[in-house]
Amino acid sequence: MVMNALMKFASLAAVLVLSACVATEPASRGVAPDALTLASRGTGSIPDVGTGVRVVAPLYSIADVRVAVPRSLRVSEANVFYPIADIVWRGDAPGDRHSQIAAIFQTAGQQAAASMNGPRPAVLELTLVRFHGVTEKTRYTVGGTHNMVFDLTVRDAATGAVIDGPRRVAADAKAAGGQAAIAEEQAGRTQKVVVTEKLVETLRRELSGPVTDPALVARAVGSPATVALR
Repeated sequence: MVMNALMKFASLAAVLVLSACVATEPASRGVAPDALTLASRGTGSIPDVGTGVRVVAPLYSIADVRVAVPRSLRVSEANVFYPIADIVWRGDAPGDRHSQIAAIFQTAGQQAAASMNGPRPAVLELTLVRFHGVTEKTRYTVGGTHNMVFDLTVRDAATGAVIDGPRRVAADAKAAGGQAAIAEEQAGRTQKVVVTEKLVETLRRELSGPVTDPALVARAVGSPATVALR
């Protein structure tokens, strides 16, 4: 009798714990991850539109993306755990690493801009400071981090006047190692895919701000492009 009562009590406790976990799931669960944008700066509070979400929106419509990778940045092809250099990249075949990194940033900038419809037409300028990926030795053993640092400037598309920046932005993306890295490659999730996704996410965040107009907040609710987790 006592044993049966204890078992029933344990079962009830487990149900209550599971119920509590389900109840705390974010309200934006159904929003696609690549549609979420987070405001990284801006003044004033970000309005809470209820059930744990806040609303942000693009500050600009990007008319052009200009990327600069200075030739003065040092490249290393050394297959060691941590080369001393400005550019370390193994996600493309051996070649002009400056041009390869410029192409990655150009693609990321265009993808980020494609979903932005802010009120002010602007030109986005990105100047590379550091792009430190992982070497073969690191990727196929312990893994590490793709560390990307760049200067961001936003100019008015009509006048060319600087309206944001220049300011330094850092973006880090986890680099899988060992068998996990091999599995990612086989699944098509290459190093280039990983760093491009991270740059797109970072640029969207850096070029967005909080919506403070109540009317805009009301219209934004339910629009995946402007809903973000609190």
